[in-house]
Amino acid sequence: MAVETDVLDELRRLRTRVPRLTGSLAATVDGLVLAHDVPDTEPEGLAALTAAALGVAHRMTDAAARGDFRELLVRGSGGYVATYAAGTTAVLTLLAEDRVNVGRLHLEGRRSGARIADLVTTRVVPGTGRHADRQAPEEHLTTVAPAADRPIGTLPVRTPQRPPHQPRPQAGI
Repeated sequence: MAVETDVLDELRRLRTRVPRLTGSLAATVDGLVLAHDVPDTEPEGLAALTAAALGVAHRMTDAAARGDFRELLVRGSGGYVATYAAGTTAVLTLLAEDRVNVGRLHLEGRRSGARIADLVTTRVVPGTGRHADRQAPEEHLTTVAPAADRPIGTLPVRTPQRPPHQPRPQAGI
């Protein structure tokens, strides 16, 4: 069974467990759709926006010294958009009505994020997937060891580069 099918099954089960959940999407941290259950929404656009929000969330948690990214909750006049880390390579985004039980949304979103992380890490290995029959370019054949200093289940943190020189203080400001 393909990882996309397993992830989609998890998204559908999540929809039955959380009343007032209107959609769910699992994507890579780069913004590529793994599976979705989002009627009336363009999944590719939502995945791309999730990746952009994820980048901002990483920088915000880093700047505020609040540790590694875990989740992001946005409330609009028509409901909620919740994003949860799903391992180091995936993210789960949930869409819910305004009257959703936010505690239940968080509880089930975190659980599903962990399940999706397990599905993605155990099923997606080099040499599998939809392009397994293609020859990999030479530069992609080296394996990269995971970062030992980052706990499993957290997303990588992007650190902004500092300028090579210190800005000069401006007089009179």
